[in-house]
Amino acid sequence: MESHATSTSTSSPRWILFIVVLGTLMASVDTTIVLLAFPTIAGDLHAGLATVIWVILIYLLLTSVLTTQFGRIGDLIGRNRAYNLGFVVFTAGSALCGLSPTANDLVAFRAVQAVGGAFMLATGTALISEHFPPAARGRAFGFTSMGWSVGATLGIALGGILTTFVGWRYIFFINIPIGIVAVALGLRYLTPSPRIRARLDVVGMVLLAGVMSLITYGAVDFASYGADGWNVSLMILGAVLVAPFVLWERRSEFPTLNLALFRSRLLSTSLAAAFFQSLGYLSVVFLLIMYLQGIRGLSPLYASLLLIPGYVLSSGLSPFAGRWADRWGVWRFATGGIGLMIVGVLLYARLTPGTPLYWVAVITLITGIGAALFWPSNNKAVMADAPRDQYGAVSGLLRTLTNSGTILSYVLVITVASAVVPRYVAFEVFVGSGGLIGHVSTLFLDALRVTFYVMAVVLLVAAVFSALRRPRSVGTTPRTDLRAGREPGTVPAPLDPK
Repeated sequence: MESHATSTSTSSPRWILFIVVLGTLMASVDTTIVLLAFPTIAGDLHAGLATVIWVILIYLLLTSVLTTQFGRIGDLIGRNRAYNLGFVVFTAGSALCGLSPTANDLVAFRAVQAVGGAFMLATGTALISEHFPPAARGRAFGFTSMGWSVGATLGIALGGILTTFVGWRYIFFINIPIGIVAVALGLRYLTPSPRIRARLDVVGMVLLAGVMSLITYGAVDFASYGADGWNVSLMILGAVLVAPFVLWERRSEFPTLNLALFRSRLLSTSLAAAFFQSLGYLSVVFLLIMYLQGIRGLSPLYASLLLIPGYVLSSGLSPFAGRWADRWGVWRFATGGIGLMIVGVLLYARLTPGTPLYWVAVITLITGIGAALFWPSNNKAVMADAPRDQYGAVSGLLRTLTNSGTILSYVLVITVASAVVPRYVAFEVFVGSGGLIGHVSTLFLDALRVTFYVMAVVLLVAAVFSALRRPRSVGTTPRTDLRAGREPGTVPAPLDPK
């Protein structure tokens, strides 16, 4: 086994950070760029919502199931190899997506993308933790958050431009040159990582896949066609499988989800905050695109221009927010960030057919600041209490929970919208049938309003978990206390009278 010192000494942390940021940017571009093209894809491939929504969900579902075990594979074969493999598979999947002749083919090739994305997402955070000391991780995670925001910004911009002027297939082809450059850099600068003794938990992964697949498919079918014996049975069966999954994980030597990790107050509250933040926030852009293109009748290009300001601000602010978290502790910035997201979601709930369009851009600035404050701080808190030999597993666990929250977030908004108004009204907007006017427009806005309020409540739960990380004592400074982000084994700071 290679020593940590050897790996660190032969790898440039700056190049490693750049490569991880590039991978984050690539995954982020592909997430938002699909959202802008969603109505166009549905129309071009003649697919209904029940089919085309899986272009989004299949990627999230598979990365949720695979990231924990792929983080484990990274521990076994070396995180550098796992990360490079992820780039290769993701790039190949992108090419196949662009060539898809039908909606079903596109969903299948998005699954290929998900395999590559799972390797990158599962090992990226672990690579940062491996090569950066605790005191510098907040800033490093700030750059990865910046990469996500820059990628989301590029995705929004490129999605609008490419879909409007070239065609939706090029939103996938754009990944090919980025992937080629990333693979070349990874092979050059990602030197071998330490290999950790571990085994894959195939049974646990299958059970987890069963739980998430049954619940997600049942919920989408429910949202698409209404409640019936089939979709209700699927959701119940998925819920029932939770019990054997938990029992197996408790007995497994190398579990898919290491439940023992949740004994740590910092780690468990940070993971819970990440999950509920994803559940309550990560489908907001989807709803805004439905509002801008479906209600206001904007083209993908003009809709993208209104969404860019928040991403730009978040991109520039994230590294600074990460540095502030290094200095003053994570809970303040993470909780404050969620608070700003709640404010933004409540403002979105007040949108009307006559709301000045510039107001949407203003609200994105508020939510952009919130995202910049939350993610670097929360990632730092998660990895601060992770054992070094569990970095890959914890990184995968974080991604599993956030992707699970995102899946349920999409299911939540579709279900709530379909329950509040007639299903045909919601689906007309979701599949991009064009600008809606009069009574139909008013009905769908009512559905949006209720959905945004539900999401605000979920974000409030995330804020509570984030606030629970506040240090209970004043015997250490926030920047060195474990509950604020100190790695186990470091020496506490002197008594701080503040």
